[in-house]
Amino acid sequence: MVKSYLKWEHYKTFGIVASGTANAVWTTEGARTTGAGKAVVPANEEILTWDIKKGELLSRWNDPKNKHEVSVISQSRTDPDIFAAGYTDGSLRLWDSKTGTVIISFNGHKSAVSALAWDKSGTRLASGARDAHIIVWDLIAEVGLYRLRGHKDMITGLQFLKSSTDNEDDMRDAADGDGFIISTGKDTLIKLWDLSTQHCVKTHVAHHGECWTMAVMPDERGCVTAGNDGEMKVWSIDTEGLGSRASSDTDCIVDQGTLYRQIRDRATAVKFHQDGNYFAVHGADKNVEVWRIRGAEEVQKALKRKRKRKEAKGEKVEEEGIAVATIGDIFVSHTVVRTGGKVKSVDWAVKPRSKSSDPEQLLVSCTNNSLEFYDIEKAKEKKNAEVPDYNKLYSVELPGHRTDIRGLSLSTDDRMLASASNGSLKIWNIRTGACIRTFECGYALCCSFLPGDKIVVVGTKTGEVEMFDVASSQLLETIQAHEGAVWSLQVHPDGKSLVTSSADKSAKFWDFVVEEEEIPGTKRTTPRLKLKQTRVLKLSDDLLSACFSPDGKLIALSLLDNTVKVFFVDTLKHLLNLYGHKLPVLSMDISHDSKLIATCSADKNIKLWGLDFGDCHKSFFDHQDSIMQVKFEKNSHNFFSASKDKLIKYWDGDKFEKIMNLEGHYGEIFALAVGKTSDIIVSASHDKSIRVWEQTDEPIFLEEEREKEMEALYETTLTTSLEGDEDETDEVGKAGKQTTETLKDGEKIMEALELGIEDLALVKEWKLAKESQSNLAMPPRNAQYIALGGVSAEKYLLDVVQRIKAASLQDALLVLPFDKAVDMLTFLDIWAEKEWNIPLTCRVLFFILKTHHKQIVASKTMRSMLDSVRAHLRAALKHQKDEMGFNLAAVRYIKNGVDVKKSKNFMDEEEYRGYEEKNTKKRGFANLA
Repeated sequence: MVKSYLKWEHYKTFGIVASGTANAVWTTEGARTTGAGKAVVPANEEILTWDIKKGELLSRWNDPKNKHEVSVISQSRTDPDIFAAGYTDGSLRLWDSKTGTVIISFNGHKSAVSALAWDKSGTRLASGARDAHIIVWDLIAEVGLYRLRGHKDMITGLQFLKSSTDNEDDMRDAADGDGFIISTGKDTLIKLWDLSTQHCVKTHVAHHGECWTMAVMPDERGCVTAGNDGEMKVWSIDTEGLGSRASSDTDCIVDQGTLYRQIRDRATAVKFHQDGNYFAVHGADKNVEVWRIRGAEEVQKALKRKRKRKEAKGEKVEEEGIAVATIGDIFVSHTVVRTGGKVKSVDWAVKPRSKSSDPEQLLVSCTNNSLEFYDIEKAKEKKNAEVPDYNKLYSVELPGHRTDIRGLSLSTDDRMLASASNGSLKIWNIRTGACIRTFECGYALCCSFLPGDKIVVVGTKTGEVEMFDVASSQLLETIQAHEGAVWSLQVHPDGKSLVTSSADKSAKFWDFVVEEEEIPGTKRTTPRLKLKQTRVLKLSDDLLSACFSPDGKLIALSLLDNTVKVFFVDTLKHLLNLYGHKLPVLSMDISHDSKLIATCSADKNIKLWGLDFGDCHKSFFDHQDSIMQVKFEKNSHNFFSASKDKLIKYWDGDKFEKIMNLEGHYGEIFALAVGKTSDIIVSASHDKSIRVWEQTDEPIFLEEEREKEMEALYETTLTTSLEGDEDETDEVGKAGKQTTETLKDGEKIMEALELGIEDLALVKEWKLAKESQSNLAMPPRNAQYIALGGVSAEKYLLDVVQRIKAASLQDALLVLPFDKAVDMLTFLDIWAEKEWNIPLTCRVLFFILKTHHKQIVASKTMRSMLDSVRAHLRAALKHQKDEMGFNLAAVRYIKNGVDVKKSKNFMDEEEYRGYEEKNTKKRGFANLA
């Protein structure tokens, strides 16, 4: 009998405000004008929408198929409800913010997407990635148009430029595939691409070192790029020159000068305000510099002051106009905003009906899992104006920790969770994922609920034990328990005492006592829970972990000398020494029947020991980094291990086998807690997220799990081997990328083709035979067609092709070998003849002709087939053209009818004036008010 286990699955995630993997985007709240707007932020693999003023989570966008982090977010210029998100695996998804669903998904890049840009019409999207390629996507046809290669390192900035100022040209540019793209990369270059010819027309070296970011001004007259050492360069863009660029002698991008930030560190992002008067720039520190662009009058005043100073010094001054102003006279530093954490990204908040006197508002996303919203005063007109002030209006920080969570503890009924980090202890409701309480504490290393779930104890790095009352939200007392860090604390199974183990080489036992305490100023007393130290166990080395056996008889202590010592709890007599680990044991747990102890160590090993004789039953080596936690499942010998390699593994302690991997975290896992009553486990990681996993009813078998792992490994090697086929030297290439999905789609087409060709031959034979025998029965067709209600072979194939996403159709067709492509032409001929889905028929036909052009030209037998396809396509296209012409004429006729009804009768001018005067006299009293 094969043993089956129940599968564990990811249930929910909370504790994350905004991850530091991508930028945050500010957006309006629609009709409401009183709020501060919404923030659309990355949260590992999900995207969250926060109400900035209330600090509420409004929506969570999650694609179940996606297992990769968000790397960039961008909002559409034309439809504010549509957002594009790039991911670390090179895929793109377009989200509808109203429904929180994916509209289109693309996959073209080999590594993380680093920049996104929308064109003016909102019909094209350009993406740049770490693989140094730029891909232009058509959002109407849902296909990748082409790939631009020219940069040698990650793309850091990307923007569409229009060649003229006429709005009607935007749609025409998009339809014709015209326009320009300006891009920067870490390879120090700034490039200008002509999209009509799909090649690079201008390249400049932007900085001596890497070019870290680029922002184009809203009016597209210039752009700012940022390099190392606080250097920022301003470039002017000649938009008129772009359209009329007959010869390449005219330079459309000109370096206008260099600005320097106050902090001489590299800038990671520049963001222009929508009005174009301000821009914000920040690095990887806790400062956001806001710069202002002066108007013409201000620049003249500044030049006048310069002249006066020169005259006062007695220098010779020539009469100068505004033309001689340097870039430092036009761009001036406005203010520096000091933020609460290191800045990841900024975005300007531009409200629809804001007055000109209102302060500017800035949304800042920090790397410490928080969002901040600032008011920044505008520049004053006075001569001695001070540095403009700013103030923090709102922040979203309560639903998450600022630093890594080091300790987790579940309440006895598994309804509440305590999580402790450096500086804060939070209590969460597991079911809703809401933060109920937040306490300030020291640098916490471990925490635990006391029996009754009213009080939480925290052990800190400074050796203190802090007690917090959850109900009244207050710190009850702080005890200086140890001289060194308190690495672990555990409550005794009888619930009457606890043990703390510390780096001061001692374990201390504490009893819970209730003392009557006087209320100051009165004679009344109140009962207070206190910790009273009863015994101390001193050892030869630092203690890293302590664990009671569930029967309460034994205590295991792990030491810095890589050993684990087991003592009797009542007498503290030494029972066992567990030798075997090469590095210190970081965590351990004893099974429910007190028979087994599991220890995990920094040497990447888990060892399972018997507590009767201290013999090592088995050593497991499967993690790739230090194992931080090990925990037994309730009432079972199965256990979980969590490691710095971002994985949780589930093991069978009786058969000594790995059952499954729990994947989902994107950072090192530091803490793990197992449910005491329900089938859940909770894990906390360096990615700031707390994840809850639950046991499902789905059974799993070990052989199947191993097979799935091997298949996944094979699929990754297969797609990487396919990717290397294309020539990388050309400046322009195909936008697609082979994935396991496109391979499966290609196989589906091949299967449908094989069935279809057989069926066509069968039907042809039957029709020939029927001419001689009129009552001949139809031979049995393939079961697939009969199951679908006797569908024809050509209709079945069309359904298969139609089901494939437009974005991955070309990559799926690439899978077909030449003989299958010839079979495909047979069906394309039938589709053209029957006028089925002509746009799709043409797409498939043109792609096959382009891909297999040399073989098709060399073969004489294919000429008749191609002639037939051409004749049928021409007839179908002519029919569609006639239909469109007829419909257009009908629409024009209806329009003329509507215009006739709308138009007014002719009226004499004098008569009209008299009519107007008569009306105004009647309403004369209205002016008195």
